[in-house]
Amino acid sequence: MTKFAWRLTGAAVLAAGLLSSASAFAQSAKVTDATVAFLMPDQGSTRYEEHDYPGFQAEMKKLCAGCKVIYQNANGDASRQQQQFNSVISQGAKAIVLDPVDSTAAASLVKLAQSQGVKVIAYDRPIPSVPADYYVSFNNEEIGKAIAKSLVDHLKSKGVKAGDGGLLEINGSPTDAAAGLIKKGIHAGLADGGYPVLAEFDTPDWAPPKAQQWASGQITRFGKKILGVVAANDGTGGAAVAAFKAAGVDPVPPVTGNDATIAGLQLIIAGDQYNTISKPSEIVAAAAANVAIQLLSGETPKADTKLFDTPTQLFTPALVTAENLKAEIIDKQVNGKPIQTPEQLCGDRYAEGCKTLGIIK
Repeated sequence: MTKFAWRLTGAAVLAAGLLSSASAFAQSAKVTDATVAFLMPDQGSTRYEEHDYPGFQAEMKKLCAGCKVIYQNANGDASRQQQQFNSVISQGAKAIVLDPVDSTAAASLVKLAQSQGVKVIAYDRPIPSVPADYYVSFNNEEIGKAIAKSLVDHLKSKGVKAGDGGLLEINGSPTDAAAGLIKKGIHAGLADGGYPVLAEFDTPDWAPPKAQQWASGQITRFGKKILGVVAANDGTGGAAVAAFKAAGVDPVPPVTGNDATIAGLQLIIAGDQYNTISKPSEIVAAAAANVAIQLLSGETPKADTKLFDTPTQLFTPALVTAENLKAEIIDKQVNGKPIQTPEQLCGDRYAEGCKTLGIIK
């Protein structure tokens, strides 16, 4: 494991310890029957249904067995999210965990809720223009920096010269403030690397088809000058891989990712994606549940820092490459379970790659 990956992992352990302390504190709260809403932004990533919501629901059940959790997903539609927000308030929600489709438009939602005494916890994506009651997330700027620097270090280790070409950069949605933080981190991670950015793209709604269409155009434009791709998540990274495959490019230049989705991890196992970020969403979801209970109990949740005038808790995730995938994804456990199992990752055409990485025999 690289020194950098070790540092990230150590921070993740520290974050888990902080979460454990927060959980113990929240369990002493007197809230017994509140309604809490968990509003997620889209279904472009499978994480919300597979990890975030189950993690939030499980922690809420521990903290407040009599509390009601309302879950909604806006499927990338800011207007739908506004309707869902209004609906949960009318259903009596006293705290809303909000991962906004549009970080700017979400400001009016925060104001509406707070005018009615409803607490708003910004989740994953910040709400820059208006202070929410709390913000909990993985460190998005650090994520961008990590994936970009990892790619640069990899290219240098392979003797790839900057004069031979440059990189493509595929960012997230322009309406997502977290995507802006990841983009800022990517720029920082590339700043001293020496590899120029040939072109970059902000992907509307984080939609993989839009990222793939753009990447296809750049492959036609730059061809072999593309030395690698810094993609802001596994969806856009997978889209870039698909574009190279469709163009008959073999081998595919190294491509980054983020979220450690099953699809992204399988691309790493197959050798088509270089890295991703493991950020077990259950950790942040559980932290959001703790914050909700504390706020509803009239307590002031502890904050690590302040972002956008909002008390904030940030968790530092782990960088994953083929080198440490088994250790970070299969061997490491969250809530007593592995992040993913060999059965989830190693079926069919991925079996041989799993054997190579020591995931299965």
